[in-house]
Amino acid sequence: MHSNSKITTTNKLMSVPQGEFTLERNPPDKFLQAWDAADEYLLRRVDELGILSQQPSILIANDAFGALSVALADYSPLMMADSFLAQQGLINNLRVNGLPQDRVSFCNGLENPQVEFDLVLIKIPKTLALLEHQLYSLRNLIRLGTVVIAAGMTRSIHKSTLQLFEKILGPATTSLAWKKSRLIFTRRDESINEGASPYPDRYIVEADREYSIISHANVFSRHRLDGGSRILIENMPVSERYQQIIDLGCGNGLLGLVAASLNRQASLIFTDESYMAVASARENFIAAFGRDRSAEFEVTDCLQGVADASTDLVLNNPPFHQQNTVGDAIAWKMFVEARRVLKPGGELWVVGNRHLAYHARLKKLFGGCELIASNRKFVVLRATKQI
Repeated sequence: MHSNSKITTTNKLMSVPQGEFTLERNPPDKFLQAWDAADEYLLRRVDELGILSQQPSILIANDAFGALSVALADYSPLMMADSFLAQQGLINNLRVNGLPQDRVSFCNGLENPQVEFDLVLIKIPKTLALLEHQLYSLRNLIRLGTVVIAAGMTRSIHKSTLQLFEKILGPATTSLAWKKSRLIFTRRDESINEGASPYPDRYIVEADREYSIISHANVFSRHRLDGGSRILIENMPVSERYQQIIDLGCGNGLLGLVAASLNRQASLIFTDESYMAVASARENFIAAFGRDRSAEFEVTDCLQGVADASTDLVLNNPPFHQQNTVGDAIAWKMFVEARRVLKPGGELWVVGNRHLAYHARLKKLFGGCELIASNRKFVVLRATKQI
């Protein structure tokens, strides 16, 4: 069962009414499963309803590693997720189970399918804003007879979660809890058609200049400047040596915007595994610099696709969780990838919470790590690739 604490088994076999499936996380983690009890509960309820015998058109939202999509691959579902890692996890788990990649279609969080569905399955995302945006986006694709079931661990389902379903779609009820997971059932009330997604959010940031920042629904710190980014911006490196700068895990791209403004000679690359993040960064860069200054925007896994030894500076405010699991696996992968793409003498600047002890990781990987700035909560660290 998926939880914040590490499990004691390396079990990769999910047994559900639809069959047994080998599932792996992305990135791999021998201590954590690629599915949770909410996935099992949801698949069991779908089987009990008997709807699969009707060969329904199926939409699956927020399927973290493809567990639901792989289990229902015989019905050619559409998987919707704002995550390159989820997409790659799906592809890998289809392969592991001997299923062709085209058995499941994929759309990102910014695309709107143009067909109605018989069955809509939603994993409750960590970000309530993303759920709100998705429900508004899906409202016109859910007809009166569409079966809509959402699932999540009980810690992720609150009164506010049910209120979103009721405000946007129609009446909602919950199941009994099972293995600390719960289901939400809702039916379309076609008299409810008011309102629209309130996203993206917008706010103003004063740095070296004023920036008007937009952030789509699933972007970290979408409505304000977070403390980690603030301290890194206040200590942003400036040098003629920086010919190429990467904003790694860019979010809305603010770090890269400030770096671009202060290092006018540099070319910029913005990367993130979130489609919404990269779209936000692109829109913010165009708003700040127009179309006269170019940059690259890549939805990818860390720095996949960036050439070795090609970059002078990498800026990074790494996440310390994946979905609801806290850990440093993503940060460590980012650090390793940053070292790969840096030129000899190139620098990785990292901001993080003090308690995460990134300096120890960076010292081990780079052979050294320098403290640039700190406050009660955050530290800014610099690691230089040895010549």
